[in-house]
Amino acid sequence: MPSDAVLYQAAALCLTYPDDDFRARLPLLREAAPPLRQFTDHAAVTPAPELAEHYVRVFGLRNRSLYLSRWRDGDTRRGERPPVRFEDVYRAHGLEFTGEELPDFLPAVLEFAARTGDTDLLTEHRGGLERLRSRLTDFGTPYACVLDAVCATLP
Repeated sequence: MPSDAVLYQAAALCLTYPDDDFRARLPLLREAAPPLRQFTDHAAVTPAPELAEHYVRVFGLRNRSLYLSRWRDGDTRRGERPPVRFEDVYRAHGLEFTGEELPDFLPAVLEFAARTGDTDLLTEHRGGLERLRSRLTDFGTPYACVLDAVCATLP
């Protein structure tokens, strides 16, 4: 797996809700993706309830949404269904999107990029990723370093 693929998979896991499985993976994530160590080190020493509450506080607001379609044209207030483009791209690679989240959920897009090497969806939404990164940085959350690492891989 190329290094960007490892980073994308690790970033996807870092951006999911911090449940017990998440905590168990932290040592592996720390070693596999050094650019994410600031976040993984923070997550490792933060009590589980506090980390979960922080995740909800950070990503529970539309202006820090992990749904890429909400960032289209800089408008995070839209609540419409994500473009069919995400599902079409997944199908073109022989993948069917299944899950509780919508197909434009950033961790799902990162996992797709890790599995296929296709970064088109990330590149197409680079502007939104940068706006999200800026909002996370302004909020002062360690999640910002995850977006820093992802954005650093994109053209």
